[in-house]
Amino acid sequence: MVRNIVVLGGSSHPSLNAGICDKLGIPPGNVLLSKFSVGETRVEIKESVRGKDVYIIQPAGENVNDNLMELLIAISACKTASARKVTAVLPLFPYSRQNDIPYTPNKTGPLLSKSTNCYSKPDFPFAFESKPQTPHPDNSPTAGLFNGVDGLPKDLGKIQLDESSPTWNGTHNSRYANYGTKTPKRSNTLDSTKSSDMSTRLGNLSTTSLVNGTTHVEDAGAVFAASKETLPSNNSSFTPRPGYKQWVAQAGKLVADLITCAGADHVITMELHDPQYQGFFDIPVDNLYGRATLKGFIQTSIPNYGQAVIVSPDAGGAKRASAIADSLGMPFALIHKERRPTKITDRQHSTMMLVGDVASRTCIVVDDLADTSNTITRAAKLLKKEGADKVYALITHGILSGDAIDKINASQLDKVIVTNSVPQAEHQKRCPKLVVLDVGHLFAEAIRRVHHGESLSVLFQYD
Repeated sequence: MVRNIVVLGGSSHPSLNAGICDKLGIPPGNVLLSKFSVGETRVEIKESVRGKDVYIIQPAGENVNDNLMELLIAISACKTASARKVTAVLPLFPYSRQNDIPYTPNKTGPLLSKSTNCYSKPDFPFAFESKPQTPHPDNSPTAGLFNGVDGLPKDLGKIQLDESSPTWNGTHNSRYANYGTKTPKRSNTLDSTKSSDMSTRLGNLSTTSLVNGTTHVEDAGAVFAASKETLPSNNSSFTPRPGYKQWVAQAGKLVADLITCAGADHVITMELHDPQYQGFFDIPVDNLYGRATLKGFIQTSIPNYGQAVIVSPDAGGAKRASAIADSLGMPFALIHKERRPTKITDRQHSTMMLVGDVASRTCIVVDDLADTSNTITRAAKLLKKEGADKVYALITHGILSGDAIDKINASQLDKVIVTNSVPQAEHQKRCPKLVVLDVGHLFAEAIRRVHHGESLSVLFQYD
């Protein structure tokens, strides 16, 4: 039993709170969590925390904004109640992945290989297809953007080559021959300032401008009408959207500042989507790993795992997946995910290419997070196309928001293994492929070591 410690659980994951307290041998802290009628969050600590170490467990699952506000108020309440030290335990750190450029998955097109279940009907909405596909010798190049913007760099480069060529003067003169051979003269501004003929010049200017202006407007309208007939018909459908769509705010820095300003002295989290987010904090941050738990599942639940292949679904997770592959002596494969726009008004699409041999083998896709499950379902489709026998997905944080469960049920994934860093009870009811691993013991050991001033290095190892 650990003494002089209080573990408070937020409202986002009560089962994880109870599991951690059970492993520590202490009762959960008495705290009142509710909302006022106006919607404001209410936190009331029902026991004394004066001079004690307080650990507040609050993963960012559903209703992430409410959970974050509840955490901040709880930290502030404990510091106001003279707690000696307040540690925020965030199994899933909120707002840690907004630096990623979003893309829109394609939900049309045939499946690469038809499955034998009921999801093989032709009108099924999920295709797990990459669009546009990566060009190769068998595929003809795409038509490009319909408004001609994609040819702009090529035209600019051609103009620069023309300027640097010795015959550019002739080309330049012929190109602008319609404007005449004489350079238009500038108006004499000194004469226009003379006071003797100012009234006369103003009168002539108004008359000339009226006549010439009307003539020019009529000529411009005729030219525009004639040029409009010669333009492609699809140009009229292009409507540009202003703004920098691919620039997103670094909200992780803001969240780090909020947690620090609320009064937290220490942060414990697991599998940050971007480990560099630890640099946003001015307080100690311990980033735990769930790979040991995932590795144990591979060794105990996947038959003949030595012949299986560890697959990283993108280049960013190659180090994470290769660490497990090296520790188990398993081969490694990589799926290169390239994100590029197809239209100037579209969000970015993702194209996948496999690097490695997976034919007649069991594939284990390892990733840190699955939200919409687009990456893992499309990876499973690609691996099955390349001849894989079975495809497992090992995910640390299974957020599975929106229609992610429906996609997994319809996909060619055989099993999806996630941890209980976020609540999974409702997901398990809807998805028979889902397997949940407990990480409560990992956080309980981290809390015990931090409380007693012991090293956490052993928890950072993969084995």
